[in-house]
Amino acid sequence: MKRDQFFRALPSYAYLIILGLIVVLPLILIFSQSLMSNQEINRWPPKIYTPEPVFSNYVNMFKRPDLKLGRWLFNSIFAATAYTLAVFLICAPAAYAFARLRFPGNNVLFFILLATVMVPGQVTLIPNFLLVRNLHMLDTFNVLIWPGAANVFAVFLLRQFFMQVPRELEEAAVLDGASYWGRFWRIIMPLSTNALVALGIFVFLGHYNDLFWPLITTNSIEMRTLPVGLTLLNFSYGGMERPLVLAGAIFASIPVLIVYIIFQRQIIKGVAMTGMGGR
Repeated sequence: MKRDQFFRALPSYAYLIILGLIVVLPLILIFSQSLMSNQEINRWPPKIYTPEPVFSNYVNMFKRPDLKLGRWLFNSIFAATAYTLAVFLICAPAAYAFARLRFPGNNVLFFILLATVMVPGQVTLIPNFLLVRNLHMLDTFNVLIWPGAANVFAVFLLRQFFMQVPRELEEAAVLDGASYWGRFWRIIMPLSTNALVALGIFVFLGHYNDLFWPLITTNSIEMRTLPVGLTLLNFSYGGMERPLVLAGAIFASIPVLIVYIIFQRQIIKGVAMTGMGGR
């Protein structure tokens, strides 16, 4: 890079470095305090690091009989994975229908679907709760997977991407005798890998971090998800054993970081390719 180019790009680099520090420093502070004793973390002025880290905080998370972090982690990952697959199963065919099929009321129906995004979740909370209760889904994996699987955002995102796929590819498949399902499965889906991966990551992380719905629909300690378990952990030990709570927060963030590190290229590529201006 030439010197004049470097100096022109210097403000952008400085801004990105500052933004990165704003994001990373709280995580570093939480990790550092999770290795402190309860006396150190409550000392004033607060300490940034400890010369004698206490790793027993992470060990005690798994030894306490009232904390089932392994079970909660399994529940969160399993429910988020199954929910993501359910979103693909329901939303991808719906998005293809809105993108390619021409039927009376197509645009009107799609507009009504988008309008439901503006309905606050508090309005549908009680009806949804009564529905899953009458279906005997409370305190089961079904209540963590199926409600909300008809994701309007997923339909919108995939529709916009499907509309960018050249129609000529499908017309060639029609000449070979491909049905709508054959075109969708053999042409559209393989060409939409980046968009599907990006959507899958967004949906997975959003459901993995969900707190409110699992909190009101699960009762037993074995069916709690990790965010709910950490909330209960904070209520139980937040005032007495804050390092234990911070250790639990670090433990909960590890799967999210792993998913992002593995799929960061697909996320960026999927967002870049999934334009909002359909044809």
